[in-house]
Amino acid sequence: MPKEYTREQLWKLYEKLPGELKEAIFSVGTADSIWDVCERNEVEEISEVAKYAGWVLLGVLSPDEFEETIKKEIELKEDKAKKVSREINRFIFYPVKTSLEEIYKTSITPPPAGLKAAPPPEEKPEAPPREDVYREPIK
Repeated sequence: MPKEYTREQLWKLYEKLPGELKEAIFSVGTADSIWDVCERNEVEEISEVAKYAGWVLLGVLSPDEFEETIKKEIELKEDKAKKVSREINRFIFYPVKTSLEEIYKTSITPPPAGLKAAPPPEEKPEAPPREDVYREPIK
């Protein structure tokens, strides 16, 4: 189980972070990505996934330990934890790879080339009503 941190300890860590990671932590894009990943993989504990992703960005939890942590702490099945971890790595950790490598002094591997997240279903715009040219006018 990861160590619990006080709010003050986390703020002190936050203040020492590079600007790129500070921005990523409170980014709407990061929150949307976590939400989308959890929705796609049917994970209800979105706030817990966000907490551990935030810990990675703060330098508290290694990206290598992220998958194992969400598997144990949120009690996800191994395949679901792997999918969530891969997508979080691809959409959140990989874009700030250089800053994370600086903090952890390890290299972050790029996501596999064949890995593609399922795009959200596209909604087709409703066709505007128009005159039916195949009917004769009624008199």
